[in-house]
Amino acid sequence: MTTTSPRPDRTAADPATPSATARLLRPARTATRYALGHGLPALYLARAARRGDPVGRLLRDPAAREDPFGLYEQLRARGPLSGSALGPVTASHAVATAVLRSDAAGVGWDRSRAPALVRWALRFGDELDATGVAEPPSMLVTDPPDHTRLRRLVSRAFTPRATLASEPMVRRTAEALLDRLAGRDDVVDLVGTYAAQLPVLVIADLLAVPAGRREDFLRWGAAAAATLDPGLPPRRYLAAERALRAMHAFLRGHFARLRADPGEDLVSRLVTLPGDEALTERELHATVMLLLGAGFETTVNLLGNAVVLLDAHHEQWDALREDPAGWDGAVEEVLRHDSPVQLTGRSTTRDTEVAGVALPAGARVTLLLGAANRDPAVFTDPARFDVTRSNAREHLAFSGGVHYCLGAGLARLEGVVGLRTLSERFPRLRVAGRPVRRDLRTLRGFEVLPVRLG
Repeated sequence: MTTTSPRPDRTAADPATPSATARLLRPARTATRYALGHGLPALYLARAARRGDPVGRLLRDPAAREDPFGLYEQLRARGPLSGSALGPVTASHAVATAVLRSDAAGVGWDRSRAPALVRWALRFGDELDATGVAEPPSMLVTDPPDHTRLRRLVSRAFTPRATLASEPMVRRTAEALLDRLAGRDDVVDLVGTYAAQLPVLVIADLLAVPAGRREDFLRWGAAAAATLDPGLPPRRYLAAERALRAMHAFLRGHFARLRADPGEDLVSRLVTLPGDEALTERELHATVMLLLGAGFETTVNLLGNAVVLLDAHHEQWDALREDPAGWDGAVEEVLRHDSPVQLTGRSTTRDTEVAGVALPAGARVTLLLGAANRDPAVFTDPARFDVTRSNAREHLAFSGGVHYCLGAGLARLEGVVGLRTLSERFPRLRVAGRPVRRDLRTLRGFEVLPVRLG
């Protein structure tokens, strides 16, 4: 059975200033976290890749970062569920959907099943200020009932009505960013100047982040997002941990300011919850960090992927300019064809069966969302990019089940408004040079996207 960490005493918040002992232990704790989360997985996956394991190659081979789709098809050919270095893996849309919606599969894992040395290392390495979005009590890795409780507290800000009300602000933000680019005739990095700026400004406004700190969140978020990938090299991990510490330090001060002078924003509501509803300090940090990170990571990848795809299929871009009503479908097709999140996983919470295979409690199933979104059993000619595809919205880019992306509506809105506004303002925009992919496997997007605006 999947378990979650017990909720700490609400009065026992993590100290703002670490003790002398904590400072002395920090290097050892960092080394322990790295070994568990990245060092040992890197060795294991590299060995698997050398032996030809497709998932090992997917996570370690640089060529697979650029084009994972050939490996996806190899795995699909093995059947709906096959073995791999990481355990059962699926490229099937039907199987992935069933697992995402199953009450016998969760995002957490039962740490009590781990070897004693691993349990000790998890306790020793635990430190709030180095915790990322893929560690408890983040909703990303927390199952009901804690997940249900946390999601309920923030869901009001992401209802369809709230998302629709955000459209004028999203449009104003997009137009202001493009105003800064008007008149430029040199090569522009569209990620740094627009695709990353738009979603971070929108989510920062929702969470009352001061305007002067929003660039910091772009930098911190890009570094910290790397922790979603297993097997980071030491230097990359240390950079990510520095970014996490900076984010946590900011959040601590941000919470204190809003407790003293709350506004109408979501974070003000979270820090002033009454009585039994009140979140622990760790829950506050985990929840707001997830909202900030997830609030722009998906959209920056969506916007960049869309521009590259539309540049390669310019006749479809021209058609969208002629008929802007097609932008909703175009965004769904980008999400399907080149998903911003390529893979996720679930752990079985009890003995169960997946695709006719008996799995014991605690089995980890890897779901290749990017492959499921090109499943020929669901999508005709799935490798073809077609903004008029009638069933593109059946993709799994936003996951599914109880963990369906809370901000999916906002991401879709930012995609539609961001791409339509860009196309209207710069109808002759073209990619100029070679776009640079982010060196990540879980998240798929561009780090640099050079374009000429006219």
